[in-house]
Amino acid sequence: MKKILINRCGLQFLPDSSRVLIRPFIPSSTQRIIQIIGRGLAMSEAAAEHEVATIMRDFGSRHIEIERLLLEIFKQVEPHLFSDSPLTHARQLLIGALFTGEYALESAALFNPSIVLHPDQGGLHSNSVRFIMSLRATGEGHISSIEFRTVVIDAKGVIEAEPVTRFVTAPEIHPNPSYNLDSFTIKLHEMGFENEYTAAVMEVLDGTFTLEELDDSLRNFSHRAHIVTREEQRTLECVRWLAESNYELSFEPSTAMSERILFPVSINESNGIEDARFVRFIDDDGTATYYATYTAYNGRVTLPQLLETCDFLNFRILTLNGSAVENKGMALFPRRINGRYAMLSRQDDENLFLMYSDNPHYWNNPKKLIAPRYPWEMVKLGNCGSPIETEAGWLVLTHGVGAMRQYCIGAALLDLEDPSKVIGRLPDPLIRPEGNEREGYVPNVVYTCGAMLHKKTLILPYAMSDVATAVSTLCIDELLAALLESGS
Repeated sequence: MKKILINRCGLQFLPDSSRVLIRPFIPSSTQRIIQIIGRGLAMSEAAAEHEVATIMRDFGSRHIEIERLLLEIFKQVEPHLFSDSPLTHARQLLIGALFTGEYALESAALFNPSIVLHPDQGGLHSNSVRFIMSLRATGEGHISSIEFRTVVIDAKGVIEAEPVTRFVTAPEIHPNPSYNLDSFTIKLHEMGFENEYTAAVMEVLDGTFTLEELDDSLRNFSHRAHIVTREEQRTLECVRWLAESNYELSFEPSTAMSERILFPVSINESNGIEDARFVRFIDDDGTATYYATYTAYNGRVTLPQLLETCDFLNFRILTLNGSAVENKGMALFPRRINGRYAMLSRQDDENLFLMYSDNPHYWNNPKKLIAPRYPWEMVKLGNCGSPIETEAGWLVLTHGVGAMRQYCIGAALLDLEDPSKVIGRLPDPLIRPEGNEREGYVPNVVYTCGAMLHKKTLILPYAMSDVATAVSTLCIDELLAALLESGS
């Protein structure tokens, strides 16, 4: 079989510890919060103003609207104030800063990329195309979040990244998101919390309800019960936890793509948002929606979740439902197949599965599609993002783990109309870790969460040993010819 030429094009995305996000740094002890506030209040006004001036000098240029951010954190501790006297603007900023810290989002790693067509193709030279690359950023405590970069490929096939600003911006979290009653109830059932208590809470809600309406129903239930048992309390906490796991975010349109950061919000993702696999999904009516499956991690267990956006400004995060929603590495096909949604998955942490659904939020009945066969994938096999449609079939990039826990990237080809049929499969990896790609936080690993086809070029970004990201390209005709040959 003819060797496929991989062009490592030299473009890399390296972690930058100077890109920092302001985060609350609030002790769990109420007594400590009060003591810190007390020290801030004990300072003279002149001393407080001097300290705020120093803070602005040292940190003002590192953040956009730093005063607004500090005042928001001040509002979080304001209920602990033990003085009714109004505080000056400087004093509020000082107290806010006492409960604030910087978090270097990508100080440890910038890796596991996926890539999709940018919704805005304006302002480009002829035959150039703009893409959005998502990246998993990891910082202190190994907490992961999602960052974005903008990449352009020109008419000659040269790939360049648009400039990255030194700022990062967290989105506004919508305080009153909405929910679908049927979806919410199904998820409660899957979690084992569909009982008389949840029924009493949910029965007064409409088919679409808001968080405020849910909280009102929870309070009314507690009021009616007078004495809430431990079982009832656990159930009510679970209902509220599920609501918090489904939320909505928005960025200001003026925010640069590289400044937008999706940092963990809900409890179930408190230790990270991992390995987002973005796909531009085209529905039967021609509308485009960007979906991303990702792994939420709370430090103990992982939970697959779904992200939706049309513009990369407004995001909706939803829990996935169904018996097949488990393990990592779920990847949605970019269109319906025979009227149904299709998804790749890995239920058993070893084999690649295929499943169908009438709704992108519900997944059941996975069927084994591909099992480890070759030495480089004998430990386990998974997908490397959503399948890519070609004339020859669905191109599926895979990752295999072999001896010495080495991760490689391979490829398979599935039938367009019936993806359960495997047309071809490369016996050797497309990309193995080479040279300095082998050295990093997790050595001997190349890994991707998605590639993109542009004319006859496959753009394949990949992570290097869980530290940084490189970009490669290859000729799609060469790859498809090798896959078809392998199948014969």
